[in-house]
Amino acid sequence: MAKRKRWGKKYKDKRNWKAYNAQLVKRGEFYINPVFLDTWLSETKEMNEGKIGQPYLYPNSMIEFLAILHVKAFDYRALEGIIRALSQRLWPFPVICFSQIRRRIIELNIRFQPKSNNLLVAVDGTGIKVSNRGEWIRQKWKVRRGWIKVVVMGDTKGNIVDIRIGNENLDENACGRGMLRDNYKTIEKYVGDGLHDTRDNFRLCNQLGVMPVIKIRENASTRARGCLARKQEVVEYKKLGYKQWAKKNEYGMRWPASEGIFSASKRMFGEYVRSHKKRNMYYEAKLKFWAYQQAKDYGIS
Repeated sequence: MAKRKRWGKKYKDKRNWKAYNAQLVKRGEFYINPVFLDTWLSETKEMNEGKIGQPYLYPNSMIEFLAILHVKAFDYRALEGIIRALSQRLWPFPVICFSQIRRRIIELNIRFQPKSNNLLVAVDGTGIKVSNRGEWIRQKWKVRRGWIKVVVMGDTKGNIVDIRIGNENLDENACGRGMLRDNYKTIEKYVGDGLHDTRDNFRLCNQLGVMPVIKIRENASTRARGCLARKQEVVEYKKLGYKQWAKKNEYGMRWPASEGIFSASKRMFGEYVRSHKKRNMYYEAKLKFWAYQQAKDYGIS
Protein backbone atom coordinates (compact mmCIF):
# COMPACT_ATOMS: atom_id res chain seq x y z
CA MET A 1 0.00 0.00 0.00
CA ALA A 2 1.41 3.38 -0.99
CA LYS A 3 2.22 5.71 1.87
CA ARG A 4 0.02 8.78 1.89
CA LYS A 5 1.71 12.14 2.15
CA ARG A 6 0.87 13.94 5.37
CA TRP A 7 -0.59 17.39 4.83
CA GLY A 8 0.73 20.35 6.74
CA LYS A 9 4.14 20.96 8.28
CA LYS A 10 6.33 18.11 9.45
CA TYR A 11 5.66 17.25 13.09
CA LYS A 12 8.30 18.46 15.54
CA ASP A 13 8.50 16.64 18.86
CA LYS A 14 8.90 19.37 21.49
CA ARG A 15 8.27 17.17 24.50
CA ASN A 16 10.75 17.33 27.37
CA TRP A 17 11.53 13.62 27.40
CA LYS A 18 13.68 13.83 30.53
CA ALA A 19 10.82 15.32 32.55
CA TYR A 20 8.26 12.97 30.98
CA ASN A 21 10.42 9.95 31.79
CA ALA A 22 10.64 11.12 35.42
CA GLN A 23 6.82 11.32 35.54
CA LEU A 24 6.46 7.75 34.28
CA VAL A 25 9.00 6.47 36.82
CA LYS A 26 7.20 8.29 39.62
CA ARG A 27 3.93 6.63 38.63
CA GLY A 28 5.56 3.35 39.65
CA GLU A 29 5.88 4.67 43.21
CA PHE A 30 2.14 5.36 43.17
CA TYR A 31 1.20 1.66 43.10
CA ILE A 32 3.20 0.64 46.18
CA ASN A 33 3.26 3.81 48.29
CA PRO A 34 1.09 3.23 51.42
CA VAL A 35 0.69 6.91 52.34
CA PHE A 36 -2.47 6.06 54.28
CA LEU A 37 -0.25 4.90 57.17
CA ASP A 38 0.80 8.51 57.78
CA THR A 39 -2.76 9.86 58.00
CA TRP A 40 -4.65 6.86 59.40
CA LEU A 41 -5.59 8.29 62.83
CA SER A 42 -6.39 11.83 61.70
CA GLU A 43 -8.41 10.64 58.71
CA THR A 44 -10.52 8.12 60.64
CA LYS A 45 -11.14 10.73 63.34
CA GLU A 46 -12.49 13.14 60.73
CA MET A 47 -14.58 10.41 59.06
CA ASN A 48 -16.23 9.47 62.38
CA GLU A 49 -17.24 12.99 63.42
CA GLY A 50 -21.01 12.92 63.90
CA LYS A 51 -21.27 9.33 62.63
CA ILE A 52 -24.04 7.20 64.15
CA GLY A 53 -23.38 3.49 64.64
CA GLN A 54 -20.17 1.55 64.28
CA PRO A 55 -17.25 3.91 63.60
CA TYR A 56 -15.00 3.66 60.58
CA LEU A 57 -11.79 1.78 61.33
CA TYR A 58 -10.08 2.04 57.93
CA PRO A 59 -9.39 5.37 56.16
CA ASN A 60 -10.62 6.15 52.65
CA SER A 61 -7.03 6.69 51.50
CA MET A 62 -6.33 3.01 52.16
CA ILE A 63 -9.44 1.99 50.18
CA GLU A 64 -8.33 4.19 47.27
CA PHE A 65 -4.88 2.59 47.44
CA LEU A 66 -6.48 -0.88 47.22
CA ALA A 67 -8.96 0.19 44.50
CA ILE A 68 -6.10 1.15 42.19
CA LEU A 69 -4.35 -2.17 42.82
CA HIS A 70 -7.65 -3.94 42.12
CA VAL A 71 -8.18 -2.41 38.68
CA LYS A 72 -4.49 -2.95 37.94
CA ALA A 73 -4.21 -6.68 38.60
CA PHE A 74 -5.37 -8.04 41.97
CA ASP A 75 -8.61 -9.64 43.19
CA TYR A 76 -10.12 -8.79 46.59
CA ARG A 77 -8.59 -11.74 48.45
CA ALA A 78 -5.15 -10.84 47.10
CA LEU A 79 -5.69 -7.29 48.38
CA GLU A 80 -6.33 -8.64 51.88
CA GLY A 81 -3.05 -10.54 51.59
CA ILE A 82 -1.22 -7.35 50.57
CA ILE A 83 -2.58 -5.48 53.59
CA ARG A 84 -1.63 -8.39 55.86
CA ALA A 85 1.93 -8.37 54.51
CA LEU A 86 2.22 -4.60 55.05
CA SER A 87 0.91 -5.01 58.61
CA GLN A 88 3.53 -7.65 59.35
CA ARG A 89 6.44 -5.79 57.75
CA LEU A 90 5.78 -2.17 58.73
CA TRP A 91 3.73 -1.90 61.93
CA PRO A 92 0.82 -4.03 63.21
CA PHE A 93 -2.24 -2.07 62.06
CA PRO A 94 -5.59 -3.90 61.82
CA VAL A 95 -6.10 -5.95 58.64
CA ILE A 96 -9.29 -5.41 56.63
CA CYS A 97 -11.05 -8.48 55.25
CA PHE A 98 -11.64 -8.96 51.50
CA SER A 99 -15.45 -8.66 51.72
CA GLN A 100 -15.17 -5.29 53.46
CA ILE A 101 -12.58 -4.18 50.88
CA ARG A 102 -15.13 -4.90 48.17
CA ARG A 103 -17.92 -2.99 49.94
CA ARG A 104 -15.76 0.03 50.62
CA ILE A 105 -14.38 0.17 47.06
CA ILE A 106 -17.90 0.12 45.62
CA GLU A 107 -18.90 2.95 47.98
CA LEU A 108 -16.02 5.23 46.97
CA ASN A 109 -17.14 8.67 45.81
CA ILE A 110 -15.31 8.98 42.48
CA ARG A 111 -15.23 12.49 41.02
CA PHE A 112 -13.58 14.24 38.10
CA GLN A 113 -13.00 17.98 38.17
CA PRO A 114 -11.66 20.48 35.62
CA LYS A 115 -8.04 21.41 36.30
CA SER A 116 -8.40 25.03 35.11
CA ASN A 117 -10.67 27.48 33.30
CA ASN A 118 -11.07 28.42 29.61
CA LEU A 119 -10.52 24.82 28.59
CA LEU A 120 -10.59 23.30 25.14
CA VAL A 121 -12.38 20.02 25.71
CA ALA A 122 -13.18 17.13 23.42
CA VAL A 123 -15.89 14.48 23.77
CA ASP A 124 -15.59 10.98 22.37
CA GLY A 125 -16.62 7.43 23.20
CA THR A 126 -14.86 4.08 23.46
CA GLY A 127 -15.75 0.50 24.33
CA ILE A 128 -14.78 -1.71 27.28
CA LYS A 129 -15.23 -5.48 27.01
CA VAL A 130 -17.36 -7.20 29.67
CA SER A 131 -14.91 -10.12 29.92
CA ASN A 132 -11.46 -11.10 28.72
CA ARG A 133 -12.92 -12.75 25.64
CA GLY A 134 -11.42 -13.08 22.22
CA GLU A 135 -13.00 -12.58 18.81
CA TRP A 136 -12.76 -16.34 18.21
CA ILE A 137 -15.26 -17.08 20.99
CA ARG A 138 -17.66 -14.55 19.56
CA GLN A 139 -17.46 -15.94 16.04
CA LYS A 140 -17.29 -19.66 16.85
CA TRP A 141 -19.90 -19.93 19.59
CA LYS A 142 -22.07 -16.98 18.58
CA VAL A 143 -21.72 -15.52 22.08
CA ARG A 144 -22.54 -11.85 22.18
CA ARG A 145 -22.61 -10.23 25.60
CA GLY A 146 -22.36 -6.69 24.32
CA TRP A 147 -19.91 -4.15 25.66
CA ILE A 148 -19.66 -1.12 27.91
CA LYS A 149 -19.57 2.32 26.35
CA VAL A 150 -17.53 5.05 28.00
CA VAL A 151 -17.96 8.68 26.92
CA VAL A 152 -15.17 10.94 28.14
CA MET A 153 -14.75 14.70 28.15
CA GLY A 154 -11.06 15.57 28.38
CA ASP A 155 -8.82 18.61 28.06
CA THR A 156 -5.77 19.10 25.85
CA LYS A 157 -3.36 18.01 28.61
CA GLY A 158 -4.95 14.58 28.81
CA ASN A 159 -6.95 15.23 31.99
CA ILE A 160 -10.46 13.84 32.38
CA VAL A 161 -13.03 16.59 32.96
CA ASP A 162 -16.12 14.38 33.15
CA ILE A 163 -17.29 10.90 32.20
CA ARG A 164 -20.47 8.96 31.41
CA ILE A 165 -20.82 5.16 31.28
CA GLY A 166 -23.57 2.84 30.03
CA ASN A 167 -24.28 0.00 27.64
CA GLU A 168 -23.51 -0.06 23.93
CA ASN A 169 -26.69 1.92 23.17
CA LEU A 170 -25.56 4.92 25.21
CA ASP A 171 -26.22 8.15 23.29
CA GLU A 172 -22.87 9.89 22.91
CA ASN A 173 -24.45 13.20 21.90
CA ALA A 174 -26.77 13.26 24.91
CA CYS A 175 -23.83 12.44 27.20
CA GLY A 176 -21.77 15.23 25.68
CA ARG A 177 -24.54 17.76 26.21
CA GLY A 178 -25.01 16.61 29.80
CA MET A 179 -21.31 16.99 30.58
CA LEU A 180 -21.26 20.37 28.84
CA ARG A 181 -24.12 21.63 31.02
CA ASP A 182 -22.32 20.47 34.16
CA ASN A 183 -18.94 22.03 33.28
CA TYR A 184 -19.64 24.89 30.84
CA LYS A 185 -18.30 27.57 33.22
CA THR A 186 -14.77 26.22 32.74
CA ILE A 187 -15.06 25.48 28.98
CA GLU A 188 -14.13 27.79 26.11
CA LYS A 189 -14.22 25.36 23.16
CA TYR A 190 -16.22 22.16 22.71
CA VAL A 191 -14.64 19.80 20.15
CA GLY A 192 -16.37 16.83 18.55
CA ASP A 193 -16.11 14.66 15.47
CA GLY A 194 -18.73 14.34 12.75
CA LEU A 195 -21.06 12.35 15.02
CA HIS A 196 -21.65 15.52 17.03
CA ASP A 197 -22.79 17.53 14.00
CA THR A 198 -26.34 18.01 15.26
CA ARG A 199 -28.42 21.13 15.74
CA ASP A 200 -29.01 20.31 19.41
CA ASN A 201 -25.27 20.45 20.07
CA PHE A 202 -24.77 23.76 18.26
CA ARG A 203 -27.86 25.22 19.91
CA LEU A 204 -26.66 24.28 23.40
CA CYS A 205 -23.16 25.66 22.79
CA ASN A 206 -24.70 28.94 21.65
CA GLN A 207 -26.91 29.13 24.75
CA LEU A 208 -24.01 28.45 27.14
CA GLY A 209 -21.52 30.75 25.39
CA VAL A 210 -19.18 27.94 24.37
CA MET A 211 -17.47 27.90 20.96
CA PRO A 212 -18.37 24.71 19.03
CA VAL A 213 -15.54 23.06 17.08
CA ILE A 214 -17.47 20.23 15.45
CA LYS A 215 -16.55 18.65 12.14
CA ILE A 216 -19.28 19.38 9.60
CA ARG A 217 -20.58 16.69 7.28
CA GLU A 218 -19.54 17.11 3.64
CA ASN A 219 -23.13 17.23 2.41
CA ALA A 220 -24.28 19.66 5.14
CA SER A 221 -26.95 22.14 4.12
CA THR A 222 -26.44 25.86 4.67
CA ARG A 223 -30.09 26.29 5.62
CA ALA A 224 -30.65 27.27 9.26
CA ARG A 225 -33.73 25.11 9.95
CA GLY A 226 -34.14 26.56 13.42
CA CYS A 227 -30.44 26.72 14.30
CA LEU A 228 -28.62 29.83 13.09
CA ALA A 229 -25.47 28.88 15.02
CA ARG A 230 -24.98 25.72 12.95
CA LYS A 231 -25.65 27.59 9.70
CA GLN A 232 -22.85 30.03 10.48
CA GLU A 233 -20.44 27.19 11.20
CA VAL A 234 -21.40 25.37 8.00
CA VAL A 235 -20.83 28.51 5.92
CA GLU A 236 -17.39 29.06 7.48
CA TYR A 237 -16.45 25.39 7.08
CA LYS A 238 -17.35 25.34 3.40
CA LYS A 239 -15.56 28.65 2.82
CA LEU A 240 -12.27 27.62 4.45
CA GLY A 241 -12.19 23.92 3.67
CA TYR A 242 -11.36 21.20 6.18
CA LYS A 243 -7.60 21.80 6.49
CA GLN A 244 -7.77 25.55 7.10
CA TRP A 245 -10.84 25.17 9.33
CA ALA A 246 -9.11 22.51 11.46
CA LYS A 247 -5.97 24.61 11.84
CA LYS A 248 -7.87 27.77 12.72
CA ASN A 249 -10.08 26.11 15.34
CA GLU A 250 -7.47 23.70 16.83
CA TYR A 251 -9.51 20.67 15.83
CA GLY A 252 -6.37 18.51 15.98
CA MET A 253 -6.29 18.91 19.78
CA ARG A 254 -9.16 16.44 19.88
CA TRP A 255 -6.61 13.63 19.85
CA PRO A 256 -4.81 14.28 23.17
CA ALA A 257 -8.13 15.28 24.75
CA SER A 258 -9.90 12.00 23.92
CA GLU A 259 -8.04 9.31 21.98
CA GLY A 260 -4.89 9.83 24.06
CA ILE A 261 -6.86 9.27 27.28
CA PHE A 262 -8.42 6.07 25.93
CA SER A 263 -5.09 4.72 24.79
CA ALA A 264 -3.26 5.47 28.04
CA SER A 265 -5.96 4.20 30.41
CA LYS A 266 -6.45 0.93 28.51
CA ARG A 267 -2.72 0.40 28.27
CA MET A 268 -2.33 0.90 32.03
CA PHE A 269 -5.44 -0.81 33.38
CA GLY A 270 -6.74 -3.07 30.60
CA GLU A 271 -9.73 -2.94 28.30
CA TYR A 272 -12.08 -5.39 30.04
CA VAL A 273 -13.84 -5.71 33.41
CA ARG A 274 -14.06 -8.69 35.77
CA SER A 275 -17.34 -7.85 37.48
CA HIS A 276 -20.54 -9.73 36.59
CA LYS A 277 -23.40 -7.49 37.72
CA LYS A 278 -24.21 -4.67 35.35
CA ARG A 279 -23.89 -1.86 37.89
CA ASN A 280 -20.56 -3.26 39.11
CA MET A 281 -19.30 -3.48 35.52
CA TYR A 282 -20.09 0.18 34.97
CA TYR A 283 -18.43 1.13 38.25
CA GLU A 284 -15.28 -0.89 37.49
CA ALA A 285 -15.00 0.76 34.08
CA LYS A 286 -15.28 4.18 35.73
CA LEU A 287 -12.71 3.10 38.32
CA LYS A 288 -10.17 2.41 35.56
CA PHE A 289 -10.35 5.96 34.23
CA TRP A 290 -10.29 7.38 37.77
CA ALA A 291 -7.16 5.34 38.54
CA TYR A 292 -5.53 6.63 35.35
CA GLN A 293 -6.20 10.22 36.40
CA GLN A 294 -4.88 9.59 39.92
CA ALA A 295 -1.66 8.05 38.58
CA LYS A 296 -1.22 10.92 36.10
CA ASP A 297 -1.68 13.54 38.80
CA TYR A 298 0.76 11.75 41.10
CA GLY A 299 3.41 11.62 38.38
CA ILE A 300 3.15 15.37 37.79
CA SER A 301 3.01 16.39 41.47
